[in-house]
Amino acid sequence: MPLDFEKTLYDQKVRLIVGCDEAGRGCLLGPVFAGAVILPMSFSSPLINDSKKLNAKQREEAFDLIMKEAIAFGVGSCTPEEIDDMNVLNASRVAMERALENMNHPYDLIITDFMKIPKAKRPVISLVHGDAKSLCVAAASIIAKVSRDRFCDDLDKKHPQYHIAQNKGYGTSSHLEALKKFGPVKGLHRFSYQPVKSCLIKKVTLF
Repeated sequence: MPLDFEKTLYDQKVRLIVGCDEAGRGCLLGPVFAGAVILPMSFSSPLINDSKKLNAKQREEAFDLIMKEAIAFGVGSCTPEEIDDMNVLNASRVAMERALENMNHPYDLIITDFMKIPKAKRPVISLVHGDAKSLCVAAASIIAKVSRDRFCDDLDKKHPQYHIAQNKGYGTSSHLEALKKFGPVKGLHRFSYQPVKSCLIKKVTLF
């Protein structure tokens, strides 16, 4: 599927288009991250694709290219506590709002991967399979994913027993076994998620 959704908007004289996407909604631990990016109209690269279709090395290469070529970009996140408090869907929206704010650049319109942003200051196109149709949304998905993966690598140094560098917070067999053995960590795990919730009867350690 070509990543050319923006072309119609460019033909309508829309110029500064922001792609926005999130990463980490299904994880058992860590924040949900969002990326926002404005790409030049002339930008094109075979490196850019939906982050889920790229391996780690490809994502890192694409991330570096985006950082070099982007007109502006921003990253936002919501903590596990915020996710538990407002649910992950609303937390993803807040993370996007923060990414847009951190971008600190004017823009005309936002494209998301089928996500509404009620507090957005500009029109939002909530595009089904946006990360497979829009170049800027695909780029935003890479920013969000790489930023979150790097954050998880740092978490792994503090909590090696959960193998976070390998699982990135997802519910792999090794992560689930560690949860059963050590219990969840306050400030690290999402207590509203199963199977984390079922482990709360065990001792909860501090982050």
